[in-house]
Amino acid sequence: MMLHLPKLPPHTELDFWETKQNLCIPGIAPVPALSMPKPLMSSKLSSFRWFVHHARRYTETEGIIVNSNSDIEPKALAALADGKPEIFPAGPIISFGESASTEHGCLMWLDKQPAKSVVFLCFGSRGAFEPPQVDEMAAALERSGCRFLWVLRAPGQGMKGVLRTKERGLVWPSRVPQTEILAHPAVGGFVTHCGWNSILESLWFGVPMIPWPLYAEQHLNAFELVSEMGVAVDMKVDRKKDNFVDGDDLEQAVRCLMEEGSEVGRRVRANAERINALCRKAVERGGSSYLNLQHVAENMLN
Repeated sequence: MMLHLPKLPPHTELDFWETKQNLCIPGIAPVPALSMPKPLMSSKLSSFRWFVHHARRYTETEGIIVNSNSDIEPKALAALADGKPEIFPAGPIISFGESASTEHGCLMWLDKQPAKSVVFLCFGSRGAFEPPQVDEMAAALERSGCRFLWVLRAPGQGMKGVLRTKERGLVWPSRVPQTEILAHPAVGGFVTHCGWNSILESLWFGVPMIPWPLYAEQHLNAFELVSEMGVAVDMKVDRKKDNFVDGDDLEQAVRCLMEEGSEVGRRVRANAERINALCRKAVERGGSSYLNLQHVAENMLN
């Protein structure tokens, strides 16, 4: 998207908040206007002009390294293959950090759960919710009947429903070792804010997702997960109401992903496992991402 911003005619007037038509961005299916990043929702915003300025600067570079690969985003990368600057897909590049203690409470709890039975809910460092939303989430998880691990900072008033399910669910009030949780065999689904790092981690471990985008480019990422990659179950997120999700919609999405016999759940799980294998192959010696990084290094040395 960034590399196509400079192609807009000067003084273009856009207001995606009011546009009902889908947007045509090369390399991706027609995108709902409300999936655009907030800084680009109106051409009257200073942030819009800032993005266009830096998008033009991108075209002046010799090349751009992107944390993706042709198995994750084949159409998007193909649309950029013949243009300038040259694109070097080198992903997935994931930071695993230091291993958490095996005695971490979340991991110990997961050890007691059946394989692929737990839905993991985590929304990044800025993913805080107001009490009415927490109430909806708690009620939805209780009604779903699914096991869950929910990372929730400052739990609100409406937690009685979750407390009634304490044998089936765990609410964790602080940071968790996300990569190790996604790698755990008990985890079968991930409700995510769609930050790109979280998406790559989920794909690396073959975990299908439920997108709940909150800010930045996450709405566009969520659209891509559902419509392009097919690794996520769609869920209604009301962007005009601060990304509010009704409890019924969350319950339905969790059931769709986690319940046995769900055809949609089976399909997105199979796609996630397929991309998982391709991602690992890409970064192995001789893989596409490995060779792209090697090419960049050789160019820099020469």
